[in-house]
Amino acid sequence: MAKRLYVGGLAYSTSDEALKDAFSKAGTVASATVIMDKMTGRSKGFGFVEMSNDDEAKKAIEMLDGKELDGRTLRVNEARPMETRAPRGGGNFRRGGFDSGSRY
Repeated sequence: MAKRLYVGGLAYSTSDEALKDAFSKAGTVASATVIMDKMTGRSKGFGFVEMSNDDEAKKAIEMLDGKELDGRTLRVNEARPMETRAPRGGGNFRRGGFDSGSRY
């Protein structure tokens, strides 16, 4: 079964392909994705790598955690499931100024 790894500390210039190449030294990489900011199109500095099995994932963590890639020190560990977040406030655009509901 494939194991998903979190990779932090990526350089903004690191590509999906460079990430895959680095992790392929530890075993078979099913996928490698650098997370991009939707607004700027620039890397957020982290990504995910899916290794083909648990043993290769452990080997990748041992080989690459704390090592350097593209001039930055990587943090590699097992990815945790995404947590549900509380909804953001949004929708209320009255940020100070005149409040039409107030009586003076």
